[in-house]
Amino acid sequence: MIHLLRRTQLVLTDSGGVQKEAFFFGKACVTMRDQTEWVELVDAGVNVLVGADEEAIVTQVRANLGRVVTDECQLYGGGKAAQRIADVLAE
Repeated sequence: MIHLLRRTQLVLTDSGGVQKEAFFFGKACVTMRDQTEWVELVDAGVNVLVGADEEAIVTQVRANLGRVVTDECQLYGGGKAAQRIADVLAE
């Protein structure tokens, strides 16, 4: 799975876990569900929910294919969460 995520141009899924993994690999994600437990990814614009609507799926795949996503919002600590935790504990 890691091999595929590294090399893909877009993630198309109905899996909750893969949505977050796509983000960590810098890939845009089109999710074929009506809701998600990862609303912060939708709010940040790196994941889009399309449900089972065929037209919406095709439109979003075309719009997001090859798009690289970045962690501008530092959703999960920006890769420095462990250091921040260690700093707080050291205080």
